[in-house]
Amino acid sequence: MRWLTGWSGLTAADPTLAALRPLAGTPLWGGPNPLWAVGDWRPDELRLAVLRPGGPATVRGGLDPGDPADSADRDTPATLRLAVAGRCGATDRELADGLAAARGGALRHLTHWPGSYTVVLRTGTRSTVLLTDLSGAQPVFHTPFAGGTAYATAALPLADLVGAPLDAAHLAARLAAPETPEALGDRTPYRGVRRVPPGHALGIRGGRADRTSYLDDPGEERAEAPAVRELTRALLEAVRCRVRATAPADRPRLGVDLSYGTASATVALLAAAVPLPPGPGTGTGPEHPAPRTGAVKGSWARRAEPPEPETLPAVTLGDAEGLALAVHAPRLRHLLVPPVAPYADLADPLAGPLTDEPGPALVDAARHAAAHRAGGADHLTGHGARQVLDGHPARLADLVRAGRSLDLLAPLAALAGADRATAGALTGTLRTPVTVLRAARRLARARYADALDDLALQLTIRQEPMPGRTMGRTLAADLAWHRPGPAAHLLAAEPLAALAQHLRTAARDGAPTEPPGARRARLALHRHAAHYRTLVQATEQHGQRLHAPFLDNQVVRAARLLPDDLRLQPGARHALLAAVLAGAGRTDLPADWGRAPGPDPHDPVRRGLRAAAPALTELFDRPLLAEAGLLDAPAARKTLAAATDPAQSAPPGTLAALADLVSTELWLRRLAARRPGSSWTGLPAPRRTAIET
Repeated sequence: MRWLTGWSGLTAADPTLAALRPLAGTPLWGGPNPLWAVGDWRPDELRLAVLRPGGPATVRGGLDPGDPADSADRDTPATLRLAVAGRCGATDRELADGLAAARGGALRHLTHWPGSYTVVLRTGTRSTVLLTDLSGAQPVFHTPFAGGTAYATAALPLADLVGAPLDAAHLAARLAAPETPEALGDRTPYRGVRRVPPGHALGIRGGRADRTSYLDDPGEERAEAPAVRELTRALLEAVRCRVRATAPADRPRLGVDLSYGTASATVALLAAAVPLPPGPGTGTGPEHPAPRTGAVKGSWARRAEPPEPETLPAVTLGDAEGLALAVHAPRLRHLLVPPVAPYADLADPLAGPLTDEPGPALVDAARHAAAHRAGGADHLTGHGARQVLDGHPARLADLVRAGRSLDLLAPLAALAGADRATAGALTGTLRTPVTVLRAARRLARARYADALDDLALQLTIRQEPMPGRTMGRTLAADLAWHRPGPAAHLLAAEPLAALAQHLRTAARDGAPTEPPGARRARLALHRHAAHYRTLVQATEQHGQRLHAPFLDNQVVRAARLLPDDLRLQPGARHALLAAVLAGAGRTDLPADWGRAPGPDPHDPVRRGLRAAAPALTELFDRPLLAEAGLLDAPAARKTLAAATDPAQSAPPGTLAALADLVSTELWLRRLAARRPGSSWTGLPAPRRTAIET
């Protein structure tokens, strides 16, 4: 795990703080408000810029030896320091210009560069500002410390620093209402450690933390053609800045995921079209001497032959049938990795890595790690495309609120056709359109306070969600301001009652100005980005970097320009990605690209559950979730027994509920087995353990 950490505005005169520093941390700047980088950062992933009065800005690598004249002890109130950590496509000149522009207080332009990165800006000796990204894949955390504020890009080191115990109420909220900000707030699994929301800046002035939004003003939707052009440009830049990165030579420099979706296929084709920069490992075969020409008297000149382009491993778990690539791409070398079922390697719950926060990726860690081991040093994935490009079902209510009910005809017709094929002509032709349209109109008229009260009632009665028998019923159930989490009905009554009371109190506050569909889509993106971050920490190999270009700021901004009615068209994501590839010069895609039905994604999960039934039964024999008062253990065991029964087929909601519970239980056990304070050196003996509740 890689992270940045530092503090600002400490006032406590404690001599023990002089020796306090993160374990194996590299100082990026010192002084009373220091900044460190911890983990296996590459040299080109850390860049520093300094601007002093009367001189130009200087830029250097964060791991390069610093100039003694550049010491932070010489900083004045007019000195500006900028640190950019992660994959950032800005040039050194652009960093210097951005730092100069930030001198006047502007911040938003620092988030417009390609890539996925964290920005730390220090003004003078008393002010520090950190910027999160729009999706939530690059979060920032903070906590009060020694009269000031400590910050980091990971929550666990801050919990180590201040001895923060587990926040059981937050874990209950994550499981019961994972997409409701009123339930989650800015809390983390560690009591007292706060999260900065995506799209916000954390400002620390005089030791006090303050958060402000840097989100762009929502402009008018563009027409389809210019919006697709902007999406093409942003996605191309996102892929290029990864392909042209410098990577170690202990494995293929670049790799791509190739799953059954069009998102990974799009990223793979875009990456294959960008030439790799010269570097170690370039070329795939032995060097052949060029023929002698005799062009120069007395010597033999050789005409250099162009090297063969380096191939990229395109990794697929399982068989290759049904892949969405469907075109000729000679630079992609297809690798089939034997499939690993979810819930594998659970015989020892402590064997896996401890991530910053729990997430469903922990039950799939062995599966994804097998694919990543076969990938490149920089491995590109299609994560986030569905959340960034697709139209959330609740956007149907946005069209109703905007008086554009006619734009609902195409999605309603597609739903009716799908249900007509599975549930009969009457259901598909009549019931599905009427059910969905009623739900959309109900959401368009619903008051936000009433929606919070409804959610509190659903949590109180602990009703198990019934699986929708048709696509129309399933979609209509999702047309709401808030939905309980899939595992909510398996939690104990006490934490659910406390959360319900908190929601009823929050209902008295003001309602958001955002339409319900746009809000639900944004929160779903934040949740997916948090799960992707857990996946990276659990499965990324040493020295490897996993990339999700769709989660970049520029791609998220470009996708927000897409019209809502375009997003909601049947097959909209596949059509958008095909248009992106056509704009990048790939015009040989078949007409039905991406529309062929893929394999059922839930089948491997069911098989993995049945294979891991003994380990899971032992895991829930005495779960820590129950000891913390969060879980109704008998109900969870009953659900697990039904899901692992070979005679039954567990519905997707049950599979999601078990994934949430199992991953949280695994995370709790690994956290309890960890020695508190192990992220720091010079830290006094902890007075509390991290698992204390």
